[in-house]
Amino acid sequence: MTTTVELTRFRVSPERADQLLAARPGMLSDFAADRAGFLGARLVRLSDDEWLDIVDWRSGDDFAASRAKGANLPGIQKFFDLIDELISAEEGTMR
Repeated sequence: MTTTVELTRFRVSPERADQLLAARPGMLSDFAADRAGFLGARLVRLSDDEWLDIVDWRSGDDFAASRAKGANLPGIQKFFDLIDELISAEEGTMR
């Protein structure tokens, strides 16, 4: 089975890391309820202020549809609002 993997690297000020972690369950809950093909996600802290979000999607089309929705729900918006800077966003496939 092939899945699509979203890799998003971003910065959050260290003072807001606890807020980011507290907002994470709401974001994941909103994704599960609203995003077709959402399979799960892992959040990796790379340094004091850099993070990597690894999100698994059933397909590239599901990922594209999710991106088009943006921060359309409160839990997603709350998480996104805590991000200070987007460093990179990539898409790959996992086999």
